[in-house]
Amino acid sequence: FRSVKEGTGAGPLATDTVRVHYRGSFPDGREFDSSYKRGQPATFPVSGVIPGWTEALQLMKEGAQWKLAIPANLAYGDRGPLAGQVLLFDVELISAAPAAPAGK
Repeated sequence: FRSVKEGTGAGPLATDTVRVHYRGSFPDGREFDSSYKRGQPATFPVSGVIPGWTEALQLMKEGAQWKLAIPANLAYGDRGPLAGQVLLFDVELISAAPAAPAGK
């Protein structure tokens, strides 16, 4: 990873839910996903994403912006349309909060 901006807020745990803005691209620069283009941040459980994200998010603090280079084995491995790909992400951790209890 490379830190673009350090955060000063809380750092998420594997059991937390995060709100992030991100841009995903291939090493050649082609973008494959972007919350910025959709105009709203994504919210998901820290442990509910690819392993490279789960690891990185737990090292970040709210407000941080990082650039991640995730090898295939920590991304999608041999599964799905992004199988076997090194993926690059620009990630901005907006907020982290304990996950809501089941049924809420």
